Amino acid sequence: MQKIWLASYPPGVPAEIDVAGLGSLVDLFEDGVARHGPKTAFVSGATGVGLSYTQLDTLSRQVAAYFQSVLKLPRGSRVALMMPNLLQYPVCLFGLLRAGYVVVNVNPMYTARELEHQLKDAGAEAMIVVDLFAHTLARVIANTGVRHVVVTGVADLMPPIKRQLGNFLARHVKRVVPPYQLEGKVDFGAMLRAGAAAQFQRVAMGPQDLAFLQYTGGTTGGAKGAMLSHGNVMANVAQGRAWIDPFLELDEPLVSITAIPLYHVFALGTCLGFFGLGGTNVLVADPRNLAAFVKILSRYRFNSMPAVNTLFNGLINEPGFAALDFSGLRFALGGGAAVQRPVAERWQQLTGAPLLEGYGLTECSPTVTCTPLDQTAFSGSIGLPMPSTEVSIRDDEGQELPTGQAGELCVRGPQVMQGYWRRPDETARVMTADGFLRTGDVAVMDERGFLRIVDRLKDMILVSGFNVYPNEIEEVVMMHPDVLEVAAVGKPSDTTGEAVRLFVVKKTPTLDEAALRAHCREHLTAYKRPQQIDFIDSLPKSNVGKILRRELRERA
Repeated sequence: MQKIWLASYPPGVPAEIDVAGLGSLVDLFEDGVARHGPKTAFVSGATGVGLSYTQLDTLSRQVAAYFQSVLKLPRGSRVALMMPNLLQYPVCLFGLLRAGYVVVNVNPMYTARELEHQLKDAGAEAMIVVDLFAHTLARVIANTGVRHVVVTGVADLMPPIKRQLGNFLARHVKRVVPPYQLEGKVDFGAMLRAGAAAQFQRVAMGPQDLAFLQYTGGTTGGAKGAMLSHGNVMANVAQGRAWIDPFLELDEPLVSITAIPLYHVFALGTCLGFFGLGGTNVLVADPRNLAAFVKILSRYRFNSMPAVNTLFNGLINEPGFAALDFSGLRFALGGGAAVQRPVAERWQQLTGAPLLEGYGLTECSPTVTCTPLDQTAFSGSIGLPMPSTEVSIRDDEGQELPTGQAGELCVRGPQVMQGYWRRPDETARVMTADGFLRTGDVAVMDERGFLRIVDRLKDMILVSGFNVYPNEIEEVVMMHPDVLEVAAVGKPSDTTGEAVRLFVVKKTPTLDEAALRAHCREHLTAYKRPQQIDFIDSLPKSNVGKILRRELRERA
């Protein structure tokens, strides 16, 4: 496909990035520390406590030294991180990357079943977990290869008095830390002290070295680890930098609000991009508390805010939001799910800044396309392909379609993953012979190169920007002894974009909704649980016995 989109690039945005000069995330980190040492790199939105680039260098070095010299984990070991947006996350993230390890990001809200699968599949040997969720790990650790555990309290990087008080309140007053037993676990502070006394050996990492196993259902369902190399992620950072550079005023402090969880690849990518610019990432651990979130926003003159549509929608309807100072806001970026026109238009009316839309996948580190920053009104388009990114619209036979015709969106570029971890069959299924990733999404491109998503080939349900795959939901529900058959489909939701709706055929007449919901609470993360359950006599099926989800969606 001809790159007709290049003619629509804003002035100053290049067609290509320097792929040969990408380097590694370790290079990005060291360069950031050298150039921006005293500036604040991360700040806790809830407490206002921050870490400078220099402090982050010291603390992450201690993490690296501990894993290298005390635990003696070899380079390339997989280490899991399980925590919300706390200051400990970037400290651990950069420490592990500097030591040459592969970071396995874990959703803290996972059930024991989900956590066990991911740890076993990744072959994780060590884990850093916040105490709020250590009880989940305690239930499954014996079934995994995890041999070393570091547990951190929510306040561990606060000043001494605040640290002691915060952890005491969480554990003994508010009692939000469930009891757990993890034999041989090490506290975060003890790890830092041991690391400070140990030797750190710098590890030279290259673009081809693996940086993350980022778990996703992929384009074919079933949890798989997308292998993202240092070069993949650095390419996406460089692409994002090329996209926004002509529009940034680098002589002013750069502040980005990071409310999306950093274990999500969308937040991770934008966070790393701002780090490379010497900006400050304001970490919001619980954006669902909108009143507290608005108070956090009131303290900062922020320039950027990546988030999902549901969060933007919640903010614009929250009292006090419209009165905030938006004079520094250059753009807000919606990703993870489609941005809705009423939300975008109301956002711009209140803030004076556009709500841009991007499109990406975990497999693409993640960004594929983005709305140009010179756009002043919402269009419903996912924008243009990023620099050094090729897209191709193809039919069912893999033949490229002309402009204006809808087909599967396929992507090729330096940000595309190396493949799925230990899944060569799944990798082959999504990669074409000429090196394009099949996204599973149906798109159409107009004559200016702007793309629009019009449908999904896959049955994936998108809940608040998170992929929910019917096969997983159905497998869990079928674990209930009183269920005969089940199908999961998506239904529109005003709060989450989509929600899960179940159609269940009973095996035992006494099965009721309450029992099934209790079963789902035990085995599924909250966003995967059904919002609606319908009991029906039979499921619609094709002549070969395949459940016809399309009919159920139409019924829904």
